[in-house]
Amino acid sequence: MIPLVVFAFCVLLLSACTTDAPPAAEPATTPVVAPPAPAPVAAPLPPAQALIDVLARLSDPAVAGADKVGLVELATADDAAALDKFGKALADNGALPLSFEATDLKWSEADPGNVVAAVDVTTANDPPGKFSFPMEFTPVRDGWQLTRKTADLLLQFGDSATASTPPR
Repeated sequence: MIPLVVFAFCVLLLSACTTDAPPAAEPATTPVVAPPAPAPVAAPLPPAQALIDVLARLSDPAVAGADKVGLVELATADDAAALDKFGKALADNGALPLSFEATDLKWSEADPGNVVAAVDVTTANDPPGKFSFPMEFTPVRDGWQLTRKTADLLLQFGDSATASTPPR
């Protein structure tokens, strides 16, 4: 009988501790939303003069071809002779000094990090020759190089390389 009394006491005790009130609602939680990340800040385009300096050195016959190799993307020592011939052909044709104007600089859509510019080239011939050509440049260390793709369009590389005659 004692176990029955103990059981009844436990039931009574448990029922006295409970309430008829509905359980408290759990506090509403508001999802934490991170603020949108700021848009990446685009690096500034190089000054036009930085690109013009590359072209001026490439066309300067006083700069050795071996020293011009670093001005063209993926150029090797094997390209030095073609780079020499380019400057000499310009001098032989009375085109030097060349003047350059780089305009419409923008980031390349095809090759992120590269810069495309419309370059106007004016020769020193009488009358001066002038042509415009879109050129692409790629960053290197703390400067710029003419992309190999652009250099291949302007120059002839290889054993039989001869610089094309500049416009008059």
